[in-house]
Formats: sequence, structure tokens, C-alpha cells
Amino acid sequence: MKIPDPVVNVLVQDLIHQLYTESNYILEFQTHFAEMKTQLNHMQSFISDADSIKEKHKTVKTTLIDLRELTYEADDLLIDCLIRADYHTRRVSSSCHHRFSLRQIYFHYQTGKKLSGINNRIAKMRTNLSDYVTPILGRSSDEDAGNRTIRWTSQVYDQSGIVGLTEDNSRIKGWILANNEVLHRVGIVGMGGLGQTTLAQKIFNDTHVIARFEKRIWVSISQTFSELDIMKSILRQVREDDSGSDTGEMLHRIYQLLSHKSYLIVMDDVWSTANGWWDRISNGLPKTPGHSSCIIITSRNEEVMKNMGVVDARIHRPRLLDEEESWSLFCKVAFMATKGICKNLQIEGIGKEIVKKCQGLPLAIKTTGGLLYSKTSFSEWKRICDNFHEKLVTEGNSSVLASLQLSYDELPAHLKHCILCFSIYPEDHEINVEQLVRWWIGEGFVHERRSETATETAYRFLSELIGRCLVEVMRRRSYDGRVYSCKMHDMVRDLTIRIAREEAFTSFDDGGRQIPTMDSRRLGVTNEMKFHSLENNSKIRALLLMDSRLIRLKRNAGLAKIMSLRVLDLSHVKLENIRVYDFWRWISSLKRLSCLNLCDVASLIEVPDSIGKLWNLQILILAECSNLQKLPASITTLHKLIVLDLGNCPALKYLPRGISSLSNLQELYGFKPASLAHTESCHFGELKNFIDLRVLHLDINQESIIEDEELGALADLQKLRVLLINAENCEDVNILEKLNKLTPPPHLEELYFGHYHGEATPDWINPNSLPELQYLCLEYARLVDMSPLFWSSDGGNSWKVEGLCLKFLPRLQVEWSRVQGVMPSLRYLEVSHCYMLQSFPCDVVNLGSWTKIDEESEDGNLVVDTINAQKSVMNN
Repeated sequence: MKIPDPVVNVLVQDLIHQLYTESNYILEFQTHFAEMKTQLNHMQSFISDADSIKEKHKTVKTTLIDLRELTYEADDLLIDCLIRADYHTRRVSSSCHHRFSLRQIYFHYQTGKKLSGINNRIAKMRTNLSDYVTPILGRSSDEDAGNRTIRWTSQVYDQSGIVGLTEDNSRIKGWILANNEVLHRVGIVGMGGLGQTTLAQKIFNDTHVIARFEKRIWVSISQTFSELDIMKSILRQVREDDSGSDTGEMLHRIYQLLSHKSYLIVMDDVWSTANGWWDRISNGLPKTPGHSSCIIITSRNEEVMKNMGVVDARIHRPRLLDEEESWSLFCKVAFMATKGICKNLQIEGIGKEIVKKCQGLPLAIKTTGGLLYSKTSFSEWKRICDNFHEKLVTEGNSSVLASLQLSYDELPAHLKHCILCFSIYPEDHEINVEQLVRWWIGEGFVHERRSETATETAYRFLSELIGRCLVEVMRRRSYDGRVYSCKMHDMVRDLTIRIAREEAFTSFDDGGRQIPTMDSRRLGVTNEMKFHSLENNSKIRALLLMDSRLIRLKRNAGLAKIMSLRVLDLSHVKLENIRVYDFWRWISSLKRLSCLNLCDVASLIEVPDSIGKLWNLQILILAECSNLQKLPASITTLHKLIVLDLGNCPALKYLPRGISSLSNLQELYGFKPASLAHTESCHFGELKNFIDLRVLHLDINQESIIEDEELGALADLQKLRVLLINAENCEDVNILEKLNKLTPPPHLEELYFGHYHGEATPDWINPNSLPELQYLCLEYARLVDMSPLFWSSDGGNSWKVEGLCLKFLPRLQVEWSRVQGVMPSLRYLEVSHCYMLQSFPCDVVNLGSWTKIDEESEDGNLVVDTINAQKSVMNN
């Protein structure tokens, strides 16, 4: 199986992007970086061509490997130069005297020498690729065209190989047969090997479906399809001459042949709607009143479905088979000679163990059954069970991974890099999405895009991977589907491991387990790992704690010698056996570090001044450090920070004054205003300087000082979209009065307000002050009613809120009809421990929810559902 090279392509693109956006600030090396931009731009034209032939030509493959290493080296140099330039810019601005030290002169000499060497090597590689690739491509283009493999499916299916599709079949048939629209669309979407085509075949050949439609047409959409091929396929199936090459004339013939008829068209395995081919074909299909026709679309990409006009309520997502269904399907293939019956109890036991490893994926089950069909001895079955993933690839003709490979091949370059990150997580690991997103940003896989922050871009990338059925959602927010955790099917994980190993993205042993080596670039740390092999590693960029809760750090060995990290995630780690001095000495030596996550490190009491040396730091997570008492003033010098998370740190009483100098912050959690007891702390008014802030979490306590002139500070935050206010223990009348007089941000979309001791909501929580609010959460409060302004629409605005959450409000007395009256757009409600609410359409004592079903749903009725409790953002 050919493994494409996503890493080189993405690395070169990313380096070029950084050279255009960043290198102009490094005046002393501008000439070197300008030449590098030119060389890489020229090199890009050869990379894709070289990648297509690298498996057959060792020289090309070696050159691409060398280019990958060189690009990493150049990226490190660029970061080092940017950090040093930033440092000297600050020194110059803080002092009128500036002179070059011997150390700086030496750095300039060495860096210039390295950059010249890199440029020379890139130029030589470009020449080699040009001389070598062009003639090869000229000789092999015709041969490759003749050997190109096209996936093709038909409407014919094997009835004996279908298991677990009864409910799926009934549901989709119900959509089709009960619908009287002139032309409606149904979608079936899922990961490769899940059985979308099999399900479509079953429906296509169903007797009721055959009776309903006068014409049935099956179109298999290969990855190399053309509009002409599609039209010829349709014409052949309606027994019409398919000669000609004029697509317009062919489409007209199709229109005439299907006019005044009810027809069913299956568009199977659609990968893309690029170039508008579908719009042209669908617009040319007849839509005859009185004749109900249907189009069924199968795909691995949910976005493709929606682009083809399938509404969400008509998209079916086939599930994985359960244990009983998996065994039934396996038996039909593996024991075909005995009519699907296993007559050996010993083999049955090991067989069920093997089937569990397929995790309900039909293609994997059938492939494994076929692999074992001719094997009769227990020892052979045991051998395959013990080496399941390896045997499935080598003895199963790679059919499973080859199928999944198609999904990977279709990914754009930026998503290929992102999906390889999943390879470091252990099998069946539930992945914290926030950790994953922070990693992508910290290592530079994701950048800001116009008005979209890096975090927003990262979540969008994840949504694309989910929409392409390569990543499975485990937990998500009910209101808007925001994903909290996810996982990857073992078969997809096997594919990412295979590619990650081939491209030196990270290091694995033959069994697919991560191993630390001197060439490792990324590690997911587990309890079994030993770090001695990392002592000479100068390449590792990301180190994330998986299931380990205890690490050992010796001053002159293992981890302590790593200096190249961009991402360090030690969340939940125990530091009992580590000298705090050695720990922070190591961290402060990581000059390139961009993301540092120390969430829930209970023994962390104080952050030292040395953190100010991390000039490249963009993300700092110290949330839930229950014993953290103090932050150094040097934290205010980390000007690249875009995320600072100090949420749920109860022992931390204040933030240092000058925190507002972090003007690039986009997310700030745990902001604590000044108090009389801590005169060196930051003031509430400093908030107005965070002009790029999108997310803000405020902790207001009994001792907080908010001056009258500071009440409008939030109103200056034009980009703020999410505001969380925790007013725990604020019983003082003066504090309550100040909270009531705040002026909210003008474009707020989500508001979480908790632990409030007033009897009515603050006056500013009203539709006129919050005209763009979409989600409102009120929790852990003594509220009796809402403010009169909450119910008022005198200013002409009504609430645009779509999601409402009311939790632990035992005294609140509100009628459901009144809520609906002022919130006409409300479509999701979540309630818990609100004993005095009246006539609400869900449980108000325990955790209940209500969802307004879209008009596109099956019956348009409202649904009341009780769901599991989710962790509240404001809780504790």
C-alpha cells in the first residue's frame, strides 16, 4: 500500500507561511530568509510530483526524507531568531544604551552560517529533484494512467452477507416511501467499511422500493469520475444510447427520458462536489408534479451530503455492529462451509475474541472471516488473535486499511497533519479535545485565519475530521454540539500509526506502541515509558502525558536534557519525587516552548520568575491547581500569550498588576480584580486593554474592588463572545450593586453567570443590552425572579437566545409560558434542581432537558428527554 507524504508538503507550506508573516521582523537575517522563501517556493512545484513516484525510486524518497529533516531544522532556526529578535527589541525599548555582546555576535555568526548552509542544501535538492523527477514523470505518465485503480460498486448485493441493517433499512424506507415531494434527497454517511453501500444496495433492491419507482438508477462515483461518465451511466441504465460527448445534450436526453416518471437515483460513494458538477446535474433532472422521485447519496463526508442538498434530519449514520451482530456476520463468512455454524467450541472462544478486535466494523469482520475461512487449527486462530492488526494487513490483503486509506488520501494537507496526532494516543483512549486543540496550536499545525482565531480554526478542523467519519465523538455539549472528547476507531488508528511511522512523525515499535528514541518528535507518555533513550534527542517537539500520574526528573538524565519542546502537557502529574527547583529550571530552559499545560498539578504552590524566560509561550494552562498561591510579575512579559487559564485556583488570591500588557490574549480564565489586602494586584479596569479577547472568565469575591469608573471596562471588549462570571461568596451589598451596574460587551454570544446572591438578575441581563446573546446559563444562585428588564422588550429588541440553562436555582419562580414569550428563538433548555419552576416541559428537580425539533424532522413535535449531567463550566 502506497503511503503518501503529508509531512513534507505541510512542513514546507507552513515554513513558507511563517517566512512571509514573521521573518521581516528579523532585520539581521532578512537576506537569508528571503532566499529561503524563494528556494522553497520553487521547491514546492516538485514535491507533489516527487511524492507520487517516491515508492518506486529510492533517490527521490531519500531526497524527500532529507528535505523533511531540513525543513524542521529551518523552522527551529526561524523560531530561535524570532525569539532573540523579540528579546533584543524589548531591551532596546527599555534602555537608551544598546550594544552587541560577544554572545550576540557569536549567535549572529553561527546562525548566518547555518542559514547559508540550509539554503545551499535546499538549492541542491531542488536541482536533484528537477533533474530526476521530470524525466521519470514523462516516461511513467501513460503507464500510471493505465494502471490507475478506480473503486466501482454496483446495485447487486449478497443477501447472505448482510447483518444488523433491519432498523436502518426500515428507517430509510420510511423516509422514502412516505414522502410525496417531487424530488427529495436522503443521505447515508459513515466511515469507510461501515456498510453505507451495502445498505443502499439493500434499499435499492427492496420489493416495496421497486414497486414505488418506475426507473431505478445506480451511479458509482469513483474518485476520478467525470460528469460525462455519470451521464453515460444513467443513459445506459434507462436503455438509451450513451454515445456522444456533449454533456448539455446528454443531460437534455436524461431529462426527457425521466420526465413524467417517478425515479430513484443512488449516487454511491460521493467524495466531492468540487467544480459544481452536482448542481448542474441535479438542476437538469425533471421535477414533475404528481410524481415523487428520490435521490439517495452515500458518502464518507457529511459536508458533501449537505452540499448536495440533504437536510440533517434526512442523513442516516449507520452504527457499528454490536457483539451479537458482529459474531453473526463473522460466522457467515468464516464458517461458510458449515452454513455459518461454528462446530468447534475451542475455536468459537478464540473467534469471539478476534471479532471483538474488529470493534463492530463490518468490512473488518468480513475481511477477518475470509482470512480465517481456510484455517482449521486452533493454533492458527490463536496466532492471528495474538497478532491481529499485523495479520489483518499482511494476510488480509490490506483490504481494510486500503479502504480507509481512500478517506485519508482525500483529506486536504492541513487535516492530514492534524489526524496524525491521533496516533500517539493509546488504543481506546478517550481524547480530551481541549488538549488536542492546544497541541495543534502550540506546534503550529493551526494558525489564525482572517477573523478566525487559532482556537476557532482548530475546532473547525476537528469538525471536518468528524464530518469525514474519521473521528468519533464521545461527549459533546447538547446545546450546540461543541465536542468535549473524542476517540478513533482502532482500524483508523492503525492507519495513522502506519503513516506516522513512515513519515517519522513519531516513533513506534513493530507492535504499534510508542517508543522514546533519540529521533522521536512527539510522545504520548504512558507509565511503561523509560526516558533514558531521549538523552541525546534534539528533535522532540511535543510531549503529552497520557495515563501517567508520576514522572521522575533527574538533573542530568532523560527528560531534563530535552531542550527542543514546543508543547509540554503534564496535566494531572504528581511532582512528589521531583525537586521543584529542578522542575522549573528544566521548563525555563525550553526556549521554543509554545504551549505549557500544568492543569491540576496539586503540589504546584508558586510559579517562579524564571517563567518570564519563555518568550515564545502562547498557551499557559494552570487551571485547577488547588494549591497555587502566587504568580510572578514576570508573567506580564509573555507578550505572545493568546491563552491564559487560571480557572478554579482557589488559593490564588490575585493576579499581578500589569497583566493587561498581555494585549494579544484571546482567552483569559480566572481573572481576579484587586482587593485591599493585595495592593500589588491588577485592577478591574485593566480589562479594557484586552482588545482581542474572545473568552473571559471573571472570579469576583467578597473583597474585590470595582471602582465606579471601571464599571464600563467590559463594554470596550468589542471581540468578546463568551463571558463567565463567578460571584461566589459575594454577599456584600456594595459588590452586588457593582455587579448590577456593569456594562456588558456589545457582541456577547454566550453568558454564564453563577453563584450570584441577588434576588433578581442584574439589570444588564436584558435583550437590549445583549442583542446578540445566543446562550444563557444561570446557576448556583439565590435568584427568586428575573429583573423586570429581563422580560421587557420596550427597546424594540427581543431575546435571540437559542439555548437556556437553569441549574441549582431552588428559589426561582418562573412560568414556562413567560419564558417562551420573551425567547421566541429558544430551541434547547436544560434544567436541574430548580424546584419552584412552573409548567416547564421537562424534569426540573433532577437533570432534565427539552429540545425543539427542527421542522425538517419526522413529525415536527417537541421532544422531552432526560440526559446525563454534564460538567458545568462554572461548577466548583
